[in-house]
Amino acid sequence: MRSRYNDPTFDIAAQPLPRFGGATFALRFRIMRLLWTICWTLFAAWTPSPLSPWRGWLLRRFGARIHSTAIVRSSARIWWPGNLAMGKHASMGPGVICYNVAEITIEDFAIVSQRAHLCTGTHDVDDEGFPLKSRPITIHSNAWIAAEAFVGPGVVVGEGAVLGARGVAAGKLEPWTIYVGNPAKPVRTRKRSAAAAQ
Repeated sequence: MRSRYNDPTFDIAAQPLPRFGGATFALRFRIMRLLWTICWTLFAAWTPSPLSPWRGWLLRRFGARIHSTAIVRSSARIWWPGNLAMGKHASMGPGVICYNVAEITIEDFAIVSQRAHLCTGTHDVDDEGFPLKSRPITIHSNAWIAAEAFVGPGVVVGEGAVLGARGVAAGKLEPWTIYVGNPAKPVRTRKRSAAAAQ
C-alpha cells in the first residue's frame, strides 16, 4: 500500500497541523513530583525490607495516608504519594507500578504482589487531542492482586477477591471471588477465613 506522503497529488503544506496540547499538570505540581522522585530515589529505593517504616514515613511526608503497619517495598514505583491510601497491614510488593494520577486505596490486609500494575490513567481515544482521563482504584480489605496483574482505571476489587497472576481487570471484581485471565473472568468463590468472616 502506497503512503499518501509518496502521492504526488498530496500537499502536506495544506494539511492541518496536529494538535499538541499544553502540559497536563501545572508547573508547580510537576516540580513537586520531580522532588518526590528524587527523594524516593535517594532515600528509599535502595533501602532493605526492614526499613518499610522509614519508607512509609517518607510517603506520608508527601501526603500519602498510610497506616504504620502497611508495607511498601523499596522497588515499588508510586507516581504521586498524595493519591495513595493504605490500611492496616496492607502490602505493596516489589516492582509494583502504582500509576495513581487518581486516588488508589488499598484497604486493610489487602496485598498487591510483585510487578503488579495499578493504573488509574487512560486517554480519550475519540478526541484528537488525546487528553488524559483518570478514575480511582479501590482494593478492599483482604483482597489479593497477584504477580504481574493489571488493574485498570475505575476498578473496584471487592473484599477478599483475588485477581490471578497476569490477570487483567477492567471492571468490578465481586467480593470473595477468584478471577483469572485477560480479561479477568470469575472461576470460583474463595473460602473466607474465620477472622475475615467476623
